[in-house]
Amino acid sequence: MNASENIDRLIAGLADWRGKTLAGLRKTILAADPEIVEEWKWMGSPVWSRDGMIAVGNAHKDKVKLTFSHGARLPDPDRLFNAGLGGGVWRAIDLFEGDKIDEPALKTLVRAAIEFNRIKLLKRAPARVRAKGQKSSE
Repeated sequence: MNASENIDRLIAGLADWRGKTLAGLRKTILAADPEIVEEWKWMGSPVWSRDGMIAVGNAHKDKVKLTFSHGARLPDPDRLFNAGLGGGVWRAIDLFEGDKIDEPALKTLVRAAIEFNRIKLLKRAPARVRAKGQKSSE
C-alpha cells in the first residue's frame, strides 16, 4: 500500500469530525502546489513534502494537529499557528471540533514552507549550482 492509500485508510477510519478535518487539511495542502508528495512515516503519520518535509498531520483524541517542521522560521501573518509557539523549530495548528481553517492562509503557509525548503537546499548545494539557481542532485 502506498502513502496516499495509507492516508485514505486513516481518514476513512476516523468516522467523526477528525476524519473530515484531516481530509480538508490534506485537500488544501495538496492544492497549494501540484508537486507536493504524500508520505507515510513514523508508523502511521501522514506527511507532506516538497524539497523537504512541509508538515505532518495527526488525529488525537480531542484534536487534529498539523505540525510544520520548520514553522518557527515561517512567516505567519494570519496567525494560524496556535501550538508549539515557544519552540525553536516547529510550530503547529491545533484544530478542535467545530474549528474551521482559513484555506487561503494555509495555502500561503504551505508555500512559505516550500520556499524555506528550497532555500535550505540551495544553501547546501555546491557554489556552481547555486549560481545557476538550480537544486543540487545530491
